[in-house]
Amino acid sequence: MNTLVHDCSKLGFGLMRLPKQDNTFDIPQFCRMVDAFLAAGGKYFDTAYVYGGSEEAARQALCDRHPRDSYYLASKLNASTWAVKTEAEAKAEIRHSLERTNAGYFDFYMLHGIDESNVELYTKYGLWDYIKELHAQGLVRHWGLSFHGTPKMLEELLTAHPDAEFVQLQINYIDWEDPGVASRECYKIATRHGKPVVVMEPVKGGLLANPPEAARNILTTAEPDASPASWAIRYAASLENVMIVLSGMSNDEQMRDNLSYMNIKDFRPLSETERKVLNRALEAIKNLDTIPCTGCHYCTSGCPANIHIPEIFSVMNGYKRYGDLKRAKMDYGWRPGGAKASACLQCGQCESACPQHLPIIQNLQEITKTLE
Repeated sequence: MNTLVHDCSKLGFGLMRLPKQDNTFDIPQFCRMVDAFLAAGGKYFDTAYVYGGSEEAARQALCDRHPRDSYYLASKLNASTWAVKTEAEAKAEIRHSLERTNAGYFDFYMLHGIDESNVELYTKYGLWDYIKELHAQGLVRHWGLSFHGTPKMLEELLTAHPDAEFVQLQINYIDWEDPGVASRECYKIATRHGKPVVVMEPVKGGLLANPPEAARNILTTAEPDASPASWAIRYAASLENVMIVLSGMSNDEQMRDNLSYMNIKDFRPLSETERKVLNRALEAIKNLDTIPCTGCHYCTSGCPANIHIPEIFSVMNGYKRYGDLKRAKMDYGWRPGGAKASACLQCGQCESACPQHLPIIQNLQEITKTLE
């Protein structure tokens, strides 16, 4: 595996969901977690300009308390319209991030959250050249991209920017074959281009820490002492080209659980027997009352409303499996691309093209009522 980290656990500490008390960051608990993480051989910490208060908290718990060469710190530049309005604002983000963290430099720095909705802004603002300038100035040791787009887009970006050093991708055992996320395809593209992968969302925003009962029973029967989260994180960490698996730990208990199987000395990749168990759990989740879309995209090429149907179905299936309506609406707001389900003209083109003979129009109407 091509790696940019050394003498380091594969577990990364994601600083997006830090511990809180009375709606403010619990800095004493965060300090304990940082210390425990470093003591177990963890070094990689991940924050971002748009993670409200996270960079300042990192300064208090990490940067001001530990030698700079004892950890890796990653942050990100976000050019989305909800984050900044001008090129100058986008390019100023790193200055603010360095002031907030007092880190001096970032070991890893990313163009953040790239997908179909914002990719043109990174080109318009000249950020691909800008991040290389930051690298040349020594403010950034390694640069890459945090990516949420399609495999086709990732292929195009890595071909156009071959000096990107790594890619951060959403990977977990649910999204590996999911047509809306396409983790497997994106992972293979990054690997083919020789880019090590940092994994985000290995527990799918916490959903795989509390999976549906049928899946939980399969995992617990196989290994009673293993948490559901451990299965998800070890799944991602077992992939050969994965450099770091981020976990957004929010309390001491989550830290202790993760370190019990992901410290630098004792990490154990999934065995073949464990993979079979996880596959059974995955099938149990898939067999819930979901839309049986295979993601072939035959339905989309002729859609006059430009509805990305498989991607929208993927979001709805997430809601059906986990019942998290807030997250589903958030995902629906940005992830699918194209028009909303309510734009459907009921022309029937999609249903005539669907090899599964799905009632696509009816499903889109249900999604409109549920998620819009």
